[in-house]
Amino acid sequence: MAHLTPFQKRRQRVRTALRLRAAGRPRLSVHRSGRHIYAQLIDDAAGKTLAAASTLDKDLRGKTGATAEAAAEVGKRLADAAKKAGVTQVVFDRGGFLFHGRIKALADAAREGGLEF
Repeated sequence: MAHLTPFQKRRQRVRTALRLRAAGRPRLSVHRSGRHIYAQLIDDAAGKTLAAASTLDKDLRGKTGATAEAAAEVGKRLADAAKKAGVTQVVFDRGGFLFHGRIKALADAAREGGLEF
């Protein structure tokens, strides 16, 4: 059996709890690296990505980095893409990351953009 790091255990625990509470809502999954932040809306039942945004998008790429402001911009863009896809209610999957800093900035911006979670 593979040895899991504490981060991997936390990620597994968070995702398992989300699946129990999701009730058919898409999952807003967030990944954070040292340089970028990525977010996507995933329909787990169909196994499809409904919308995605990141700091690697062409119009964000040159002027943003790993900052809370960049994460907020990604959250706004994801909320706009979700509206176009017809999604308003989601389940927030912080992916094992603590709800603080860039993750919190992205979540707050997505809420301001119209997503409910």
